[in-house]
Amino acid sequence: MIAPRPKPLILLSNDDGYRARGLQLVREALSDFAEVVVCAPETEQSAKSHSLTLHRPLRLREHAPGVYAVDGTPADSVYVALHAGERLLPRAPDLVVSGLNHGVNLGDDVFYSGTVAAAREAALKGLAALAVSADEAADLPAAAAYSAAIAASLLRAAPRVPTLLNVNFPAGSSWELVATRLGTRRYLESIDFRRDPRGKEYLWIGGSGVEHRPLVGSDTEAFDAGRASLTPLVLDLWHQDQQTLADEVVAGVADAG
Repeated sequence: MIAPRPKPLILLSNDDGYRARGLQLVREALSDFAEVVVCAPETEQSAKSHSLTLHRPLRLREHAPGVYAVDGTPADSVYVALHAGERLLPRAPDLVVSGLNHGVNLGDDVFYSGTVAAAREAALKGLAALAVSADEAADLPAAAAYSAAIAASLLRAAPRVPTLLNVNFPAGSSWELVATRLGTRRYLESIDFRRDPRGKEYLWIGGSGVEHRPLVGSDTEAFDAGRASLTPLVLDLWHQDQQTLADEVVAGVADAG
């Protein structure tokens, strides 16, 4: 008698913390077809990007069977899960999912996003990874169900190389999904200087407004049109077009010496 194939194993993380509603909804949706292990930050870690905690010890806590939290960053959480042997995962995961984030991660956001960084940490380790985010006005249960459908499709595709995909859902509860490129999303930058009750200065960074620059086929264009977007991201940041410039700089240093 042939033993049944085990369910796919999915590692689930985020940057909103293990208690976040988006993560709970995605975990429930993924559990319909996969074994899901959660390892996520203990508390919200938005905009922490790909930082790792190297100068203090970390705490790992199991809050329920298969639900772990790390008092660190999103990248810490995935790093711990992937390198802790069988403490968390019985084998290498077939897929790593990060989200469902409360708020979109479009365009330039991917450089700052802890949600994307958690998925990127897995991709850097040679795995398939999916980051999913939803607008504050999106129907979270619907977005979670759609995220699970995308995850299942990615598992069926069985990519042979490290994979990093970024998904965003705009407002609403029903979407057309389109494959996109990365757009340009710029915030209205500002610094707000204030005084505390003792007269010492402090400040808040970051503006409240945001604008999307027109770019055909981009995730920002899809978002503005009410479509969900799926954007493949690269891990290799080498800029081939500027290699000639680098060569000229090196030659100039040699000539000056």
